[in-house]
Amino acid sequence: MDINELIAGLERDLTEISSLLEKCESQRVQNVLKQEQKKMERELEQKRQQKLQQAKKETGDKTHTALKPYTVKINNYGWDQSEKFVKIYITLKGVHTIPAENVEANFTERGFHVLVRDLDGKNHQMTVNSLLFPIVVAESTKKIKTDMVLIMCKKKSAKKWECLTQTEKQTKEKDKPGVSESADPSEGLMSVLKKIYSDGDDEMKRTINKAWAESQDKKTTADPLHF
Repeated sequence: MDINELIAGLERDLTEISSLLEKCESQRVQNVLKQEQKKMERELEQKRQQKLQQAKKETGDKTHTALKPYTVKINNYGWDQSEKFVKIYITLKGVHTIPAENVEANFTERGFHVLVRDLDGKNHQMTVNSLLFPIVVAESTKKIKTDMVLIMCKKKSAKKWECLTQTEKQTKEKDKPGVSESADPSEGLMSVLKKIYSDGDDEMKRTINKAWAESQDKKTTADPLHF
């Protein structure tokens, strides 16, 4: 039987017992009815508590299922630097409208971790573990601005950072044209010229072609055996 039906039935029975007590003249019968009345009152209270707990559980389960946030990686950011700080600008629309305690930032000597909890039903996080140079953990902070979280990493030394992380630096160096120590210097120059030529505009290509032609003419004049 449904708990609501049980409660309704007990309430009806208690009403009837109260009516009987008012009409009953026998003390003995009154005592029996009162005992039964107390028993039903206890049972009714238990059923009401049970119904309340069941309702809370159902509401809590629905809320938990509906509002449980999932976590996404922060990709929208930029960075800048001053003499003392490296500043990371994380763009998150509406971040200034949530409780400040929902925005966490933890720092290490070579990195930081940012977690923004429950913004538009999502958690947002960013982790950097390979900053280009060490930072001062105790003096690094976060600031919440309109639609933005500003991460301020205090430089350990005042040197200028050419990029934000070691990973970015390694990628840049890998992209640079390499010249072997044992290689012919002219081959290295040719490699550089080819890269400039392929990346350049039409004007740059005409300039390189003209310089190359003039170079070949000079080489022919200087070497009479050249065919």
